[in-house]
Amino acid sequence: MEDECIQIRRYEELPMANDFESLIEPKNVPAVLCGCTKTWKAFSLWNPRNGGLDYLQARVGSSVVEAMVSSSAPVFYGDLGSHQRVPLPFSTFIDLCKKRMHLQTQHQQNLDEDHSVVSQTNHEHDYLSLEDVPEQIYLAQVPIMNSDRQERAQLGILREDIQMPPILGAKELSCINLWMNNAQARSSTHYDPHHNLLCIVSGRKQVVLWPPSASPSLYPMPIYGEASNHSSVALENPDYSFYPRAECSMEFGQKVELEAGDALFIPEGWFHQVDSDDLTIAINFWWRSNIMSSMLEHMDGYYLRRILRRLIDKEMDRTSNCSSWGWEKLGRVRTSSPIMNKQVNHADEIYSHMLKGMDFKDKRHKEGNTLLELEPAAVQVLHKLVSLVHNSVSAGQDQQSLSISINDNEPVSNDKCENIVIADLKDDPVAKSLWDVEPQTLQYVFLAMANNFPRTLEALVLHVLSPVGAEVLTRKFDEMDEQALEGDRNKFYEVFYSAFDDQSAAMNSILKGKELFTQQAFKNVLDKFVGVNLES
Repeated sequence: MEDECIQIRRYEELPMANDFESLIEPKNVPAVLCGCTKTWKAFSLWNPRNGGLDYLQARVGSSVVEAMVSSSAPVFYGDLGSHQRVPLPFSTFIDLCKKRMHLQTQHQQNLDEDHSVVSQTNHEHDYLSLEDVPEQIYLAQVPIMNSDRQERAQLGILREDIQMPPILGAKELSCINLWMNNAQARSSTHYDPHHNLLCIVSGRKQVVLWPPSASPSLYPMPIYGEASNHSSVALENPDYSFYPRAECSMEFGQKVELEAGDALFIPEGWFHQVDSDDLTIAINFWWRSNIMSSMLEHMDGYYLRRILRRLIDKEMDRTSNCSSWGWEKLGRVRTSSPIMNKQVNHADEIYSHMLKGMDFKDKRHKEGNTLLELEPAAVQVLHKLVSLVHNSVSAGQDQQSLSISINDNEPVSNDKCENIVIADLKDDPVAKSLWDVEPQTLQYVFLAMANNFPRTLEALVLHVLSPVGAEVLTRKFDEMDEQALEGDRNKFYEVFYSAFDDQSAAMNSILKGKELFTQQAFKNVLDKFVGVNLES
């Protein structure tokens, strides 16, 4: 993955607004900014250990806020089916915080005494009111300022206790939110559609971040759902049998620790999962990125196609090279035979000699001695391909029809074999064989097949080659073209396609295979990045 090497930087000194806008924000890489909130009034006035709860209660009073309530606490999942939003007087929530802080203090002072009161508060959920289950309540994304909505911000009165972080300069904010929990809390993995500056006023948070390219390992919810920006994978006891790619998700994640006074820049689209300590208070600022602000709506269709095409191309590269998402690892295998390590001049001499010895118009009746001139590595590949073609065709036919279909003196008709489509590269020995061999060696093999086993070559292309095999074959053709002169390229393809009674059928078969391979890559992209599985 290309984002594996991206490192989150920690700034002990706050950068200037110009530096943030020109050096940090455009890179779309998270950054920890130390000391960002220490000059705020809120930093001292809201501190729960220093009378901050009394201050907040007096400041806000009984104003009603919308609280997040979840029976899965301490984990709070963002989708609507996993939590409730209930109105709650802010003063009531503060009372719950005070009660918890008092219990913590009492617990600390009486470590050797009976802890039944604390245990009851933490573990029993069969209560009649919210006041009895404080650990299930989380003030999440309570607006202090919201420019996107017309309704009054619930905690607008706290706006004067916080400052616009200098690094944001004169940015036009979408909203400012309060996040406050009385007990330890864990938010589900999700991304935001805005740039986000998360500022810790008191307490502590631990944040794990993944780049957008890690989406396949996080299984985003379907794009058409109400929680499309959330991961489908549970935080506790994830089912890796159902989400196998998630097992390696931490390979692409980075963890940061945030203390009171710190801020974290979370670029749009970056997945993040946040753990909060008891009595943690944070403020976050959201604003639209320059990229999203400058995207014109009438261009959306074009951008969609371009981005999909780029993701499809990457998926095709991963698949044809054996994707790291759970498919068999398949690198380029170079032949170690000493013969294959001879100088390139000797190989070119053999290639030219093979071409000169062929009668392109009537090559089928002139086998020549090209098989004797093949190097051992090429002979091995030739034998393997011929065996694979015979075995593949025989899998769908009886022995009598097999002897007819790949008799190299008779043409192969399309009604004698069924095209064998193999979806998974690890189960595709033909594609693997093509991928493993060097381009020049594969040229020798195809020339020998065209000259000596034309029906086998025809069966390979028309009936045995799978979609991924067609993709690998054309990539090998590209590599051959890069290493050969134009005249030699033309001669090679003339010999190769002369093995087919219907050359257009051969070309169409390869093209159709490539399109099917691309279609599967498209489906993979929808599954991995959009959460839509067309196979189900």
